[in-house]
Amino acid sequence: MSEEEITVEKVLEALKMVYDPEIPVNVVDLGLIYDIQINQQERSVYVKMTLTAPGCPVGFLVVEQAKEAIRSMIPSVKKVDVELTFNPPWTPDRMSDEAKEILGFI
Repeated sequence: MSEEEITVEKVLEALKMVYDPEIPVNVVDLGLIYDIQINQQERSVYVKMTLTAPGCPVGFLVVEQAKEAIRSMIPSVKKVDVELTFNPPWTPDRMSDEAKEILGFI
């Protein structure tokens, strides 16, 4: 029996379970995910993401929640690395239209 394929879509679906602690919108719709790389042979996922504010005191929690969401939603993943970056800085332009609507930007 072969293991389930890991896809970017599945990773994004898992990351939609992770919310910014101060904003009622998930990290995907906020535009906090910059890159996703998958290695099928190693069953690993790499995510590069940011936060809405560099000084966020609970940023480490968001990173841990992202790792846990991927592990729990895609059981075939053996390793998850999440890199936090602030380059380029996040701006509200990165949000999905749905997030902008929820937050009153449109």
